[in-house]
Amino acid sequence: AAPSPKMMENAVFMSFTFYSTILILKMYVVAIITGQVRLRKKAFANPEDALRNGGLQYYREDPDVERNLISLFRAHHNDMENIFPFLFLGAIYSLLDPSPTVARIHFFIFCVGRIVHTIAYLLRLKAPTRSVAYSVAQLPCFSMALQILLATTPYW
Repeated sequence: AAPSPKMMENAVFMSFTFYSTILILKMYVVAIITGQVRLRKKAFANPEDALRNGGLQYYREDPDVERNLISLFRAHHNDMENIFPFLFLGAIYSLLDPSPTVARIHFFIFCVGRIVHTIAYLLRLKAPTRSVAYSVAQLPCFSMALQILLATTPYW
């Protein structure tokens, strides 16, 4: 279904929708990589998966798979802790009629920060790459939260 014309008029919300969708797709990619790691190494956590992929001998743990899965799990868990609040903050912020350019910068910085954070996890990049990416991505969230609080303070 096509977005309503009224929704299409809100450039900030459309920008937010674009970056949010990129982030959700990134989360799906991390989940897909998890399955691919198990398939590539033929090390399955469930007997039914092993049976479907060659036999019960593949119902096993593999140190490389476990190490990769821990990184993937941590990246995915960290995404949930950060992207879900962004979805709320960005949606409410979009309703405050901010400058489209400033809003786009907020959304872009968060999105790039989260992508770099995930890449740093998956490729095990040297510190402090991951923590810098995390911190940079938090800046627009704090900015949006502050602006939301300032706009809503008269109503508490």
